[in-house]
Amino acid sequence: MKFILKILFAPVIAALAVIIWIFAFVLKLSAWFFGILGTVFGILGFAILLLDSVVNGIIVLVFAFLVSPLGLPMLAAWLIGQMQRFRYFVQDAVYG
Repeated sequence: MKFILKILFAPVIAALAVIIWIFAFVLKLSAWFFGILGTVFGILGFAILLLDSVVNGIIVLVFAFLVSPLGLPMLAAWLIGQMQRFRYFVQDAVYG
């Protein structure tokens, strides 16, 4: 029975490994792009905060935080970590 589970779950574990690798690569590229975008929006939001409207400046600064590496890319990294954790859980459960 254990041998059948190993055969059935081998493609699942391999597919999860490839998907995690692809998602990690896309996350690396998007974090680089969003880091630059977050910097631009941060400078723009600070300028709007000082020169124009406080409310609009705060809105732009919140948007800058969301696209910064501490915002949405960090959430994506957490999700990739959870997928990796699930993969290792299945691998340890099946292969021991």
